[in-house]
Amino acid sequence: MIEKKLRALKEFVREKGKDGVVIAFSGGIDSTVLAAICKDLIDVTLVTIVSDIFPKSEVKKASRIARELGLKHIEIELDLLSDENFVRNPVDRCYYCKKKMIEKLKEFDRVIFEGTNATDLRKHRPGYRAVLEEENVYSPWVEVGITKDEIIRIAKKLGLRVGAPTTCLATRIPFNERITRERLKRIEKAEEAIKRLGVEILRVRDHGDLARIEVGKDERKFVCELSDEITRELKALGYKFVTLDLEGYREGSFL
Repeated sequence: MIEKKLRALKEFVREKGKDGVVIAFSGGIDSTVLAAICKDLIDVTLVTIVSDIFPKSEVKKASRIARELGLKHIEIELDLLSDENFVRNPVDRCYYCKKKMIEKLKEFDRVIFEGTNATDLRKHRPGYRAVLEEENVYSPWVEVGITKDEIIRIAKKLGLRVGAPTTCLATRIPFNERITRERLKRIEKAEEAIKRLGVEILRVRDHGDLARIEVGKDERKFVCELSDEITRELKALGYKFVTLDLEGYREGSFL
């Protein structure tokens, strides 16, 4: 089944990308595997959006992966915090973010590929509406029905590393609470401090004075053992209370 889907994907890529494409490139598994497949079929430019909502470490990772793939890579700045629709942080916040990102990518005057997969569409994905509204913007994984698990299998077959899932920093702030540059920077610093201790799967949910830490279920015991150090680090950033979410990391915990 996966081989059949891959053949369909390559046919789709060749058809839609015959004049070259830009790939919205985060350095995550979806856009990385898509880029690895496309590079042998069509002319590809990887474009990474640089914004306060993305950790600097993720932008660096995207640059490193692009070099490893041997593909042209461009970073472009986007001030999402100038968009009041985004800053007020509604439940469909991702729609406004994706819309702005697509507008920026359309400046390249090429077909745009982005990495939404078939599994994503079973979840809360308001950003995908922005893709559907635009001409010459495609989600190849969705077009041929390839799921996240199948992308992971393809990545392993291609010898690509499967890292921990990542999302933008705005997902750490409860819906309908304003997104500010200060909150985003504090969240980024908090997660950097905990990751330096060896934690891989991590979200620091920002509830104002309270930091709610979500980690992979296998890492909860490890984090408990480091609780004094983590508490010290996060209180130094301005949090008054530091808690560990006993359910562990889960996608969309604010929904």
